[in-house]
Amino acid sequence: MSSLLIRNGQVIDPANPNSGTLRDIAVVGGRIVEPEAGRPYDEMVDASGCVVMAGGIDLHTHVGGGKVNLARLLMTDDHRAEAGPIPLPTNALELPSCGHSTPGTLATAYRYVEMGYTAAFEPAMVPSNARHAHMEMGDMPVLDHGAYVMMGSDELFLELLAAGGPEQRNFAQIRDYVAWTVNASKAMGVKVVNPGGISAFKFNQRKLDVDEAHVHWGVTPRQVVRTLARAVHELGMPHPLHIHGSNLGVAGNIASTLETIEALEGLPAHLTHVQFHAYGTDGPKKFSSAALALAEAVDANPKVSIDVGQIIFGQTVTASGDTMRQHAQSQLASPRKWVGADIECTAGCGVVPFRYREQSYVNALQWVIGLELFLLVKNPWQVVLTTDHPNGGPFTSYPHLIRLLMDRTFREEQLAKLHPEVAANCALRSMSRELTLDEIAVMTRAGPARLLGLADRGHLGVGSAADIAVYRDEADREAMFATPTHVFKDGAAVARSGRVLALPTGGVHFVEPGYDPIIEKTLRRHWDHNRSMRFDHVAITHDELCRCGRGGRLLPAALFDGSEG
Repeated sequence: MSSLLIRNGQVIDPANPNSGTLRDIAVVGGRIVEPEAGRPYDEMVDASGCVVMAGGIDLHTHVGGGKVNLARLLMTDDHRAEAGPIPLPTNALELPSCGHSTPGTLATAYRYVEMGYTAAFEPAMVPSNARHAHMEMGDMPVLDHGAYVMMGSDELFLELLAAGGPEQRNFAQIRDYVAWTVNASKAMGVKVVNPGGISAFKFNQRKLDVDEAHVHWGVTPRQVVRTLARAVHELGMPHPLHIHGSNLGVAGNIASTLETIEALEGLPAHLTHVQFHAYGTDGPKKFSSAALALAEAVDANPKVSIDVGQIIFGQTVTASGDTMRQHAQSQLASPRKWVGADIECTAGCGVVPFRYREQSYVNALQWVIGLELFLLVKNPWQVVLTTDHPNGGPFTSYPHLIRLLMDRTFREEQLAKLHPEVAANCALRSMSRELTLDEIAVMTRAGPARLLGLADRGHLGVGSAADIAVYRDEADREAMFATPTHVFKDGAAVARSGRVLALPTGGVHFVEPGYDPIIEKTLRRHWDHNRSMRFDHVAITHDELCRCGRGGRLLPAALFDGSEG
């Protein structure tokens, strides 16, 4: 078995004791072991003056599936602008640049690995399109991956929810349906987008508040969220319900966000890209930051976690299953083109190009709100660093975002460039907090791993997978986190100083909750009568999943006993 010793590095590992100390990290057979004095190692790395962290884990990034491909097709100018031949070096693997906001699968993997990331999770997989999503993720070398399957606006779920009434007389049937869907699509979790709203849009509703009834099914987003959160929890799935809330991007939507947290009634949940859900209506423009109200709600609910969805100024493209909100935002498209689609009456898709501008009052305030959320929530284990790639900006901007969070002086310099009303009046001006290396490691590594139930990832304890990033300790944190000196995946060197060295195949994370197979009678009837795909062809087998992932390892996550508490 191959072995590796990383010597004299400052090990930032907040999931284990003694984070921040200088010590050695030893690897044998792709796993971290206790260093042995006098043992010969196949490779030795001198990490003096460097910071050693676990490989980064992106909990929420749109990297596979139909909407991402539509975004790539829509943004051909973006791809052409960056394209160009790059000579292949003799000691590294490199490919032509291909896209800024939505790079192709190979470029996506290269850019993640070059920043020290070793895993990425697609947050919006449609059951009928699951094979394609897995194949696209499998086309990203090196990165371990997984996806959350979309539920909550599919017609069968809404029909069952309506039939069960407020008492949820058929909850066991709904729970079995959720479990079957997760199993069939080989998902890592369940995602709800604008609960009930994608379906309501098809019935000509243009908004759906948390306690507003769906015009056809008569159910509310509150019922959708509560039912799905309970089902996910009782099935013992490690990642709680992943929630894209109601009224994304609407002034005053903080009310919907707080009501969504109330709807959980103490159940665990993860609220995603919350920057887009933290808007008030104060001030002359009736658009203001509600970051403090949301941060206080997160602090008061330790079972709730968030990712921020920080916006980054410049050109990007928004790609979302939230057809209702994407249709509403389509007139703001830049450049002026967009795509809207429906998928098998289970979900929707809207792709709208967008350019965030520093001198736009709204965009500047969005930038401020995201940073305020990072700095206001007290417990870093409840916050994950994201840009909701590509919706808030490309994931390649993470080093820039980290510097904003760790360097108050740099943050103030950037703040001074914004729309003057925002720069002069925002609460961010008075925030002195600078995140520590430990807090960054939690938000980008240890926290996502814990939220996903990946016990052997996101940390550097003995027995964990040897996914490791070594960064030169620099005052300029953007430069530091942009180009680690060494990146290892399962103990193998995959990048060095911004050069990709090897392309091993990543593994596939998924869960397999149990269910009563009698639910398949209901599902067969529904699929055969309402869908273009035959029911017998829906479920993905282990062999198929392995082929979709180009032979990568299958990594089923352990379930917990959801019947307790």
